[in-house]
Amino acid sequence: MPATISDQIASHLAEVRFEQLPAVAVEAAKRSLLDALGVMLGASGLGEGCEAFAALARDESPAGPCWLWGWGSSAALLPAVLANGALAHALDFEDAFDEAPCHPNAALIPAALALTQARGPISGPSLITAIAAGCDLVCRLALSLRSDPADGGWYWPPILGAFGAAACAGRLLRLGPVQMRDALSLTLCQSTCSAELKYSRRSVVRAVRDGFSAHAGLVSALLAQRGVTGFEQPLEGRAGLYALYARGQWEPQALTQRLGAHFYGAEVSFKPWPSCRGTHALIEAALALRQSPGFRPDEIAQLRTYGGTVQQMLTEPRSQKLRPQTAIDAKFSIPFTVATALAHGAVTLQSFRAEALADPEVLALAERVSFQVESAAADPTATAGALEIVMSDGCVLSKRVTHPRGHYSMPLSWQELCAKFQMCAAEARVPLSSTQSARLLQWIQELEQQRDATAALAGILGG
Repeated sequence: MPATISDQIASHLAEVRFEQLPAVAVEAAKRSLLDALGVMLGASGLGEGCEAFAALARDESPAGPCWLWGWGSSAALLPAVLANGALAHALDFEDAFDEAPCHPNAALIPAALALTQARGPISGPSLITAIAAGCDLVCRLALSLRSDPADGGWYWPPILGAFGAAACAGRLLRLGPVQMRDALSLTLCQSTCSAELKYSRRSVVRAVRDGFSAHAGLVSALLAQRGVTGFEQPLEGRAGLYALYARGQWEPQALTQRLGAHFYGAEVSFKPWPSCRGTHALIEAALALRQSPGFRPDEIAQLRTYGGTVQQMLTEPRSQKLRPQTAIDAKFSIPFTVATALAHGAVTLQSFRAEALADPEVLALAERVSFQVESAAADPTATAGALEIVMSDGCVLSKRVTHPRGHYSMPLSWQELCAKFQMCAAEARVPLSSTQSARLLQWIQELEQQRDATAALAGILGG
């Protein structure tokens, strides 16, 4: 048994094999890949701030082996992963882990795809294993938290995402246990994100944040492969991950329990609506109540929303959340998303265009939204919530949602994910052809059978 927790994690990441993966973990990795590719393609057309990353990649390397998803061009490995990573969260439509604050695949899938193209041949089983291992690590790191890093000014999801990207890249580069530990150490030296992004009216950093995470994780794995040494305890050390970001308050067992036997990727949620997962229970409640016999849109007096402390950030600062100035801020606004659902009966990619942010009907309803933090007993997950619609005559319509749609207990089907892919991909700056889209979906569906996923992907993108 390895001596330290960091050694246990590094050894597991280096040594896990495709044959160890439960069938649900294999399927989950393919679903996450499908979902991520669609969202990245859509973000090239709709994501704020993404074009600058693609332009930088093209300037730095006018051509290369790695596809710039949605832009109709390619670049070298590192510029490409930075640009593609910036797409991953820009629509806030990627998968999420409801049990803890993270988007486990946002940074690692851009890194995995870039390495698959630049350092192939890589087999389908190897790619699936790398995604499953990296995703599982991010979820475990988040689950082991016993203190909120936001209290110290940190924004946790992209910080953790970089470690998933390092683990995934390390797997594809076939790092040994010590090199994998070095990669995690080097990631610790690069992965950071300020929670100040929550308070800015004009910033799009919240949208493109995972570009930095994907780049940091990949650079760390590449440097570890070349012999750059790290620390013995990057996770649990006196100045390790949890000491730096969580004041040393964490639960080791949550990080290591059933390591190698249980993969949390099978428990990620896939979003039916393109907004922060913390808004989804309230969107679902709003759409359900809108169908109630007593619902009269012209007579809404108050909209009372309830949720946990995680959702509170989606209502503050109040003036900013009532009238968001950017699409990404609107996606992180309970007042705006609830008002959109009630006004239009849907929350779609079009709901966050510039003209939609100025919709007078939505803004008037948003003014009537209030929020109250519930006790932990009433909020069993970080994504649960409730809505009360108070009519002008005093009638109250109410709906509580514990697990929003897309949760693994009520998952989106493969067909629904394919439809989501097509919807997002249609928004790409340079859309794929119908033949390319169909072949890409088939590539993912049959990934575990492919001895050379690199060549197969090149054939699709070159066709």
